[in-house]
Amino acid sequence: MTATENKELVRTFWSALYERDWDRIGQFFTPDSEYTDVPSPPDDVAKGPLQIVARLRLGLEPISRYEHDHRLTVAEGDIVVTEHSETWHWHSGESVTLPFVSVHEFHRGDIIRWWDYWDLQTLMNAAPDWWIEHVAQGYK
Repeated sequence: MTATENKELVRTFWSALYERDWDRIGQFFTPDSEYTDVPSPPDDVAKGPLQIVARLRLGLEPISRYEHDHRLTVAEGDIVVTEHSETWHWHSGESVTLPFVSVHEFHRGDIIRWWDYWDLQTLMNAAPDWWIEHVAQGYK
């Protein structure tokens, strides 16, 4: 696939993520695909569609809403990099804007590696205690 096609796949992926279309999200990944948030421990990597979707749901399902602010996307070969931010809102009134750099690596139209780079302290300083306790339970 071309860099342009991979860039379009990332755009489609973001659309599914921000619609919280969990079934559709899983279709972007293979059993060998990996996803992690770089601030988490190095061995905390979700593998395969089921774990990846479970990890996403763990953090995102409890928030009442979130907005995506896309800044730019660049692609070269099988790598697509997106600079963006998400503003999360919890039902208890808290909110936070998280700047991200997301790196997606493709193989034949599937995301095989997704690494998200962001600042953990920005999230922890804003998140409600109940949400932190919830995600601490894990997704496995």
